[in-house]
Amino acid sequence: MDHPEIKLSPYAADLTISNNLTRSKDRFEPLNAPYVGLYVCGPTVYSNVHLGNVRTFLTFDVIYRYLCQLGYQIRYVRNITDVGHLIGDTDEGEDKIGAKARLENLEPMEIVQRYTNDFQDVMRVFNILPPSIEPTATGHIIEQIEMIEQIMSNGFAYEANGSIYFDVRKFSEKHDYGALSGRKIDDLRNATRELDGQSEKRDPLDFALWKKAGATHLMHWPSPWSVGFPGWHLECSVMSTRYLGKQFDIHGGGMDLKFPHHECEIAQNIGAYGGELPVRYWIHGNMLTVNGRKMSKSEGNGFTPEELISGNHKLLERGYSPMTVRFFMLQGHYAGTLDFSNAALQAAEKGLQRLMAAWAKIENLPTTDTGAVDIAGLRDRCYAAMNDDFNTPVLIATLYDGVKWINNAADGRLQITAEQKSSLSELFRTFAGDVMGLKFEVDTSENVDNRSDGLMALICELRASAKADKNWAMADEIRDQLAAIGVQIKDGKDGASWEFD
Repeated sequence: MDHPEIKLSPYAADLTISNNLTRSKDRFEPLNAPYVGLYVCGPTVYSNVHLGNVRTFLTFDVIYRYLCQLGYQIRYVRNITDVGHLIGDTDEGEDKIGAKARLENLEPMEIVQRYTNDFQDVMRVFNILPPSIEPTATGHIIEQIEMIEQIMSNGFAYEANGSIYFDVRKFSEKHDYGALSGRKIDDLRNATRELDGQSEKRDPLDFALWKKAGATHLMHWPSPWSVGFPGWHLECSVMSTRYLGKQFDIHGGGMDLKFPHHECEIAQNIGAYGGELPVRYWIHGNMLTVNGRKMSKSEGNGFTPEELISGNHKLLERGYSPMTVRFFMLQGHYAGTLDFSNAALQAAEKGLQRLMAAWAKIENLPTTDTGAVDIAGLRDRCYAAMNDDFNTPVLIATLYDGVKWINNAADGRLQITAEQKSSLSELFRTFAGDVMGLKFEVDTSENVDNRSDGLMALICELRASAKADKNWAMADEIRDQLAAIGVQIKDGKDGASWEFD
């Protein structure tokens, strides 16, 4: 279908994506160009966001930004999981949100709202754009029941004591369960414990579509089979197809979701609707490590954004600004692991200062009638970097060539024309700003006082958001921890101010 009113960039034809479904780098060909459907698995909102989450959502923020830059019209769906995600990611145990609500003696939806607000606040701090649609699992219970009925009607699910399970053995007779993760059904069965007679499942690989709620389960709804709640995997199948269609372009998430979550999504979609594979391109962001070890709460090396900005963590030498963290993450390719350390953050901080200082200089560069820079060639190389599977490390290295030109022109060692100056400004605005999402936080000079002002403004903003959400414990914690390092927060009628002791 032609859409003459929407013009794609000529660079759009060269975009290639490492597709985890095909295990190859495939040319990007949307189903209905220039429109693109993008679905990303969002957070389970039972705790504060940690930096591993931030990296995942930053990855897809850059992908979203770049597709927009190429001229595509994107419908970006990123869900909120507010029911069905059980402790341990299994079909047994208590709902993570219900468990937190019980611990804090709150309604589950109070937990959901608190941590949804926290998630969205953190996304804003790191300049991660909101999606087109941010649906919730609890907002689509009816659609989930309808999809279960369709799967059962097609013979791929069964009832057991009021719960509904997907029949992996039946599905595997005609379809490849394991196509995305590369796992073989026989190997999976050999690696899974045999049923002990206590499980309702016919096969240990079967997974829940609907679970009958126990007497103490806080979150439950009526269904044709029981009062219960939907399985964790089901919500993404429902919400992605509800807003993007039965087949769409890109599905993303963290590497840890490839199996079983995304594998189960594929099975559910085919089980309900048949036909072709539901998603054309599967993209997974890799994990963040800390000093070579996986970031996790059990390791004690997981940072919250507040801790990172304030520096209030045993593994941090000092605080770092959100744009420093964003730039640090962009220095690694999304598909590779990225090791988080003070040395790496401090190097990123210097690199960001150099880039942003050069960008700020462009406006005042002297110009001449003749110039000796190839802006068109630099632009081609920037697009080539992003077209090669969104390679932000190569893009940054390419922009540093422009930094050299800017610094040399500012020092009178290089001549540029007014037209080249304008093109250079546009190039930095496009790739450093629009695509990589970097923004000026503070003065780009080395002035420490200016950087402190900008950093404290961000911390005060985070505290104000906590107070607005009535998260008094978080607001008081920020105030008390700053006091412990010699910074006094003062609340006034016009907002908060600060000063050193």
